[in-house]
Amino acid sequence: MNRHYPFSLPPLPYAYDALVPHLDSRTLAFHHDRHFAAYVDNLNRLLTPYPAYHNWPLAKLIMDWESLPDTIRQGVRKNAGGVYNHELYFNMLAPLPISSPDELLGGSIVRSFSGFEPFRAAMKKAAADVFGSGYVWLCVNADAQLSLVKTPNQDTPLPLFPLLCTDLWEHAYYLQYQNRRGEYFDNWFMLVNWPAVSARMAAYLTGRPPYPMP
Repeated sequence: MNRHYPFSLPPLPYAYDALVPHLDSRTLAFHHDRHFAAYVDNLNRLLTPYPAYHNWPLAKLIMDWESLPDTIRQGVRKNAGGVYNHELYFNMLAPLPISSPDELLGGSIVRSFSGFEPFRAAMKKAAADVFGSGYVWLCVNADAQLSLVKTPNQDTPLPLFPLLCTDLWEHAYYLQYQNRRGEYFDNWFMLVNWPAVSARMAAYLTGRPPYPMP
C-alpha cells in the first residue's frame, strides 16, 4: 500500500480459500474486496480536493485528524482508521499449521498475562465485552510490556503500538458464524501469524518504523 495519498488496496496476503475452514473464502472476499476496499476508496475521495494533506502518512492522518479541515475531519478519521485496521488484521493471519510466538514475544506474554492461555482467555473476554462493532488490540510499549486495548468502530489505539487486532465488526464473521462471536474468535486465534507478530514487535523495539504502520 502507498504510505500516503493516493492509497491503494493491498492484495490479500494469501489465497481466499487458504484459511478454510476457520475463515471461509466468501467471508474473506467480502471483507477484503468490498469492506476494506470501500475504506481505501472513501479515504482517497475525501483527500483528493486537499493537496496539502496528500503527503501525510496514514498514521499521521489518524493521530492528527483534529488538524484537518472541518469538512473532512470525521470522514478521514473513520476511513483512515478503517484502512489501518484492516491492513493489520489481514497481515497478521496465516494458513495453518498453528504457529507460536518467538522467545521475546512469548516471554512478554508470560510477564504481562501470566501465560499464553491466560492471555488468550483475556483477549477472548475483551472481544466478548466489545459492544457493537470494534476491535481488540494487543499493544506493546518501549519496555516490552503488553496490554489489551478495546476500540469502538474504526478507532485505533495509536499512538500505542499495536501488534495484532481482532476485527469484531459483523462483516468479519457473520456470513460464516452469524452471532457466534466466541466461536469466530477461537477460530481466528488459531490463524494468528505469530512469527509476523513477533517480527513486528522486534522491529518496534529496535526503533522501526518511525510511524506505527500496519
